[in-house]
This record gives sequence, structure tokens and C-alpha cells, in this order.
Amino acid sequence: MYNDSVQLTQRLMLTRETTYSQARANLASILDQVSDQSQVIVIKRRNQKDVALIAADELSSLLESAYLLRSPENAKRLWRSIAWAESQEETTQSLAELKEELGIE
Repeated sequence: MYNDSVQLTQRLMLTRETTYSQARANLASILDQVSDQSQVIVIKRRNQKDVALIAADELSSLLESAYLLRSPENAKRLWRSIAWAESQEETTQSLAELKEELGIE
């Protein structure tokens, strides 16, 4: 999840902008860019608030992350576990070793 969040943040910083008229004229192409390339496109509107197009799976990921980080205690636990995971060396383990470690069978 952490890597997904980092990648999403990097992609969000690379948003594209277009006008309402350009978006309307190129809607199919713009929707393909949003869904296929996970690109965020901001549509600028005259005398109205701007709107952003974002892929549904990206939005779902953002909402899940926001939900999980809403609680300060949960956020601390998540960040600690991320730091712990990043500090550990990867070691392979056989299924038998894992079962033994967990006391299964």
C-alpha cells in the first residue's frame, strides 16, 4: 500500500490540464489517458470551479488510504510498520519453515 501511495503521489504531481472545450472535443481520448495511464486530468472551466478526472481504482485507493490514516493512532502504527518492513532484510522461507514458525500442523 505504501508503494502504491508513493506512486500515486508521484503521478498526481504530473497532472495534465485541459479546457472544458478541449475535453468535450477529445473526451474518448482523455478518458483513455485517465484509465489506461492512471493520469489525472484537471478540466479548467471559465467562471466555475475546476474538476479533476481520475480513474475509479485510483480514487478508491486514495479513499482507502485516507480512511486508514484518519485515526492518528492507526496512522502511527501504519508508518511504524512501513519503517520496520523497509528496515528488514528480505529472507526467503519455505512453506514448512513458515508453518513451523506459526505453529501450524
